[in-house]
Amino acid sequence: MALNIDTLKIRSLTALIFVAIMLMGLLWNFWSFVLLFTIIHFGCWYEYVKLIKKIYGKNVLYFLLGLIYITMPIVMMIDVAHKWHIYTTDNTNYVEFLKIIPCLIIFSIWINDTMAYLVGSVIGKTPFSKISPKKTWEGTIGGAILCVIVISLIAYFTELIKVKNAAIIAALCAIFGTLGDLFESKLKRMANVKDSGSFMPGHGGFLDRFDSLLFAVPAVWIYIKLFL
Repeated sequence: MALNIDTLKIRSLTALIFVAIMLMGLLWNFWSFVLLFTIIHFGCWYEYVKLIKKIYGKNVLYFLLGLIYITMPIVMMIDVAHKWHIYTTDNTNYVEFLKIIPCLIIFSIWINDTMAYLVGSVIGKTPFSKISPKKTWEGTIGGAILCVIVISLIAYFTELIKVKNAAIIAALCAIFGTLGDLFESKLKRMANVKDSGSFMPGHGGFLDRFDSLLFAVPAVWIYIKLFL
């Protein structure tokens, strides 16, 4: 997969605006967090309904499955921000998950996607899946490895979360995020559309941007429940 400079420029510009809006919603306060993910929730639902109508028509069962696919992960993300707390590495102070785990999930997905794209563009040769022909094994594996390394280094130098937990969460985001991307790609292929929407130039719609998040959040939420 050749590196397209023009596409990279468009993606980079819109990504910067997107990142600024996301960080404002994530870090301003809890209610900005809720507002952000409420918008994401309804944006994803709108596009999901359009895809399902194209594939199955008005099938109530598939609309109900959207509660599991979209609503449940969003509720879990808000739950993490609202209820969960974690010790810093010296176990002396609490740090709100609002500032740690949600950002860790988001950053892990962004880093994994970016690194997978770059690695795949430069050395990618082996197709990863027929569902998403542009994905390569080299890009997928390289993105996951670099994601874990970068997140682990951030955890090590900031000491906001233990490196082991950060690495595991990053790995979960990389693995399940990739599955989420493939799932949404399958829906788009079945609906015979390129993007789920067009709200973000160069990145598609809400589902295109948050497909990885919808699969990664439940995995991280379960890990937090069981081990933190």
